[in-house]
Amino acid sequence: MTTRRAMPVIEVSDVARAAAFWERAGFSCHGLWGDPAEFAITQRGDVTLGLSRMDQSVPAPRNHGWCAYIYVDDIDALHAEFTAEGLSPSMIRRNEDYGCDDFDLRDPDGHLVAFGSDRDPSPGPGLSEDKGKG
Repeated sequence: MTTRRAMPVIEVSDVARAAAFWERAGFSCHGLWGDPAEFAITQRGDVTLGLSRMDQSVPAPRNHGWCAYIYVDDIDALHAEFTAEGLSPSMIRRNEDYGCDDFDLRDPDGHLVAFGSDRDPSPGPGLSEDKGKG
């Protein structure tokens, strides 16, 4: 058995609106389920995000910070792309002590997703020769 990939699932108030936001960020929507939509899957490259309609009967969960951190190969180009789309990414943080240059993007529900580039991508933060069982 091999672990293949992960799909962070973000709870949102309006799945169709969230899917449209992520499409502006270059993610393709691979389906909306329900009427009105209760779930969507979006993907850009090898990165997949699930969008799930939040249960309005309970308080919305809030992340203490990022709900996902997505590694990219060219942080400057992605920042310029998001800026051109009017998505208002944060300024790029350079030379962070964890070895990445990164910025945040806030979705319509207030969740933060970080996009970052490793300054030394071999093997990368949180990765080593011992990658666990999968």
